[in-house]
Amino acid sequence: MNLKLDENLGSRCADLLVAAGHDVATVAGQGMTASADHDLIRACAAEGRALVTLDLDFSNPMAFPPNQFAGIAVLRLPPKLSHGSLIATVRTLVEALQREQLVGRLWSVEAGRIRIYQQPDGDL
Repeated sequence: MNLKLDENLGSRCADLLVAAGHDVATVAGQGMTASADHDLIRACAAEGRALVTLDLDFSNPMAFPPNQFAGIAVLRLPPKLSHGSLIATVRTLVEALQREQLVGRLWSVEAGRIRIYQQPDGDL
């Protein structure tokens, strides 16, 4: 799958996704750091890439209708953040990408659990 990692995710996350066979671009690597959310998601759409981010703004399907994009995966971390919890959450994403399609969906990813939002047909 073609993915774009937001600026809030580092190279270790990219390495895990690349090792699982995904084509990964990064916001930092493409010179898009500090881009507005709407500019970032439009770039993802133009490139056919799903966005992987920690930015909770992207979890609003009214602002970012998932059926208009190649997918949005919002990583949700526990309040006591650790490097291990981030890696566990990315591993959950990697495992889910092997079983499920992200295209047109919004995923809320926690370590060991994913909630999937898929917009009903005909809704805006």
